[in-house]
Amino acid sequence: MTKNELNSLYFHWMCRLVCKGRFSKHLPYQKLFRHLNEYRFSPTLVMDENRADDGMDLRYRFGYEKALDGSVIALIDDRPCSMLEMMVALSLRCEEGIMYDPEIGDRTGEWFWDMIKSLGLTDMTDDRYDPELVDSVLAKFNAGKYRRDGKGGLFYIPKTSKDMRTAEIWYQMCWYLDEVIVKGG
Repeated sequence: MTKNELNSLYFHWMCRLVCKGRFSKHLPYQKLFRHLNEYRFSPTLVMDENRADDGMDLRYRFGYEKALDGSVIALIDDRPCSMLEMMVALSLRCEEGIMYDPEIGDRTGEWFWDMIKSLGLTDMTDDRYDPELVDSVLAKFNAGKYRRDGKGGLFYIPKTSKDMRTAEIWYQMCWYLDEVIVKGG
């Protein structure tokens, strides 16, 4: 398997994790997903480096699930964590580590799409795609230049008293789950 083939397989695997059952056969967000996969996640807070580590560890989960040798995975483990990897890994951690409920089923995609919505990227379907806008949104996120309530970041909590920009992503996610999901805010 070539490096390009492996990268393609990995990309489609990540897409399926957060899109299964959401779209018919064609993913109308192919351009956005590719952009997220090429855009580097740059943590602004020290503890957010854990999110980058989780994203890079996703490569090895992929290898394990596809029964690939570690030396094969090393072919794609040659770059920093992408935004797509970080967001998919965070969605998995949210579902598997916090929100798992066998009666409801797998909501990994729900957590991912909540982040896409909070970032303001839901309109970026292939037919309306604006790469400059996506670059601007992602640059602002990476720089922590989103709104205090999290709008423009990964987790938007209306009327929160917390400044989401000063908290690590993990805490933002926990507050979001508590306020928006559990309390129904």
